[in-house]
Formats: sequence, structure tokens, C-alpha cells
Amino acid sequence: MVALQVHFLLIPSLVSIMGAAQYMMQDAALLSYMDQRFLSLEKRLQKCSQDVLEYVDEFREFSKAVLSRLAGLSSDKAELKGEVENLLRRVEHAQRDIDYFGSVTDSNACVEVHEDLLKQQLLEEAEEKKRLKLMFNASCDHMLAGIRSLKVVKKTGGKHGSWMKDPGKKHGKIYLLSGSVNNVILEFANIMAFMENNQTLKARRVPLPLPWEGTGHVIYQGFLFYHRHGSLNEIIKFNIQRRNVADQMLLPGAGRIPAYQLSPQTKIDLALDEQGLWALHAEPETRGNIVLTKINPVAMAVEHSWDTPCSSRDAEAAFMACNTLHVVYNSPSGGSSRIQCVYDVLGALSAHTNPGLHFPKRQGGHSTIHYNPKEKQLFAWGDGSQIIYKLHTEQK
Repeated sequence: MVALQVHFLLIPSLVSIMGAAQYMMQDAALLSYMDQRFLSLEKRLQKCSQDVLEYVDEFREFSKAVLSRLAGLSSDKAELKGEVENLLRRVEHAQRDIDYFGSVTDSNACVEVHEDLLKQQLLEEAEEKKRLKLMFNASCDHMLAGIRSLKVVKKTGGKHGSWMKDPGKKHGKIYLLSGSVNNVILEFANIMAFMENNQTLKARRVPLPLPWEGTGHVIYQGFLFYHRHGSLNEIIKFNIQRRNVADQMLLPGAGRIPAYQLSPQTKIDLALDEQGLWALHAEPETRGNIVLTKINPVAMAVEHSWDTPCSSRDAEAAFMACNTLHVVYNSPSGGSSRIQCVYDVLGALSAHTNPGLHFPKRQGGHSTIHYNPKEKQLFAWGDGSQIIYKLHTEQK
């Protein structure tokens, strides 16, 4: 009877020992397999073949799988710890080799592959430039050479706001959008009505069903385009005459950081030029540089996008004119606004062309600067004042 009890007591211990031994054998077998596998791969790495690109992907995927499996091994066991650490070092070394191997090789076959890829890329870029020129009709042949003068039309509203005309319509109506968050547009019959005293109360009030955010809105062909307040990157298309939302879209990548460091209330800045509707914003992935997007206002869809070299740091506003982005910079305390980065999407101008174009006779910042392609003027909002800047242009 005692022997039987001892027998039953030994069974769990034996099972535990056998289970541990089984796991040890499995781990050892796995390490042996990994060792043989890496030995084979290390030999293959000494040769370059025309399918090197597929092999690089295969090796990287296998490395990920190995690292994931190694993380689950009992690496604290004395008999396996050394082998595990050795294998980890070999994996890291092999990964460095494969990264180098993927980018630099002496094989003629590999050079031919890279040359073919480069040729294909150059052809695609050339075709894309042709497509863009056709899309823009290559109608813009002038560039900004200076800002001649300013006219303070009126001083109404707070620090943030925007005002504009509709360059897509023949009428001369003036639209005032006061504040960085609001839901009422004020419509004036013309510039003279806007300039008269106490005419704000007589303006036609157009309420929006959804409020705007920032000051980067535009009015084009009877529609107000604006960033919807409370959304990350939703752009609303509002029919001013019918007073309803006609369409909306999401602008990929936008809305996470301000478009301009000195105008943090604006996450998405919409703009107009001779080619239509654009959107400007900044992204963390571009290190705060401005991203420029061409939008089809009818379909409310992205036509093309560019990562520009123009930084949003110390920028207060920007505008489009003739396919070209102009970024306006200032000091955080306010000073003389100046254009210091210019980016032509068709490549006719390099970035930073004509740096340091100063805005005349004025100290202080701008909440908004928008280009009117019909009148070739800038409509700006500066510290509550509505300002018009006249431009001087030259042939490209």
C-alpha cells in the first residue's frame, strides 16, 4: 500500500520532468533548425542573382518570424541562453548585411536591375509632368516680383477672420467671415457697401448648418469651401444661394497640426488661383513642411498632391498664384511679413525663388492672405483690418 502511494506521488514529478525535457528538446530542435537555416541563408547571401529583390523580402520576413519566435523561448535557461544570444547576434548581423546588400552591390546583374528601375522611374516622372501641364493648360506664364502697395479697406471684427470676393462670378459681392469658429457669413452687395459705416447690421446674413474652423475658407463659383469645426480633416462644400451642404470630402493626412505655426487656429488652408481650388496643410511625417493638394471642386476629390520644402515654422499664412505656392513668414512677436519660400508645382521655379519679398508699410501679423485670380490682388486680414495688396508680376 505504501509503495502504491509512493508510486502515485512520483507520477506528477515524472510528468513534470518529462514535460520540461520535452520542451527542452523542442527548443533545442528549433535552435538547430534555425542554425541550419541561417547557415544556408548566409551562404546564399554571398551571391547576387537577378531575383535579389524577392530574396531580400523573403529574408526580412524570415528574420521577423525568427525574432518573434525567439522572444517566446525560455532564454533564461542556462543551457539555452548562450545559444539564444549567439543566434540573436547572428540575426542582427545578417540584417545589417541584407540592408547593405539591398542598397549596394557590385554585381553587373544587380546594376542592370537598378538602372532599369531608374529609367522606368524617370519615364514615369516625365509622363506625370506632361499630364500636369495638360491639366493646368500651361496658362500661367507670370511670377510674383513684388508687392507694390496696400489699402486698408476697413477695420471690423477681431484678430482672426477672412474676407473675399468670388472670382468665379461676375458680381462684386463681398463676403465677411469673422472669427476662427463661427457659422454666419455676412454678404455685402459690393465693396462700397462694405466700406460704409454701420453697414454690418444691414448685410445679408447666411447661416451655416455646420460651423467652420480656422480662417482658411474660400468662395468659388457660388460655393463656400471650408474646414468643418470639430472634424479632423473634413472639407464642406456649401451652396450660398440655396443655403445647403452640397458635398463634402476628407483631406488625407491633414488636420493633426496647424498649417502655419503662427496661425495655430488654421489646420487646413484652402486657396484659389488661375487653376482653381487648392488645399494647404502640414504633417508630422513631413517634419512640419507644407503639403500642397489640388482639389477638383466639382467632384470634391484630390487630383494631385505635393510635399513641398516650405516649412510651417514661423509661417503665418500662404497663398497660391499661377500654380505657385507663396509662404509668408513673420516673427512670433509680430513684425514685417515677408515671402521666403516659393514652390512651383510644374518646376519652372525652384523652391526659395525670390526670397524676402516684404509686405509694404505695415508691422503686424496676418490671419489670412488669399489671392484673387480675377483681380490679381491679395485679400488679407491683419489684426482686425481688411487689407488689399496690389501685386507686381513678371514673365517666368
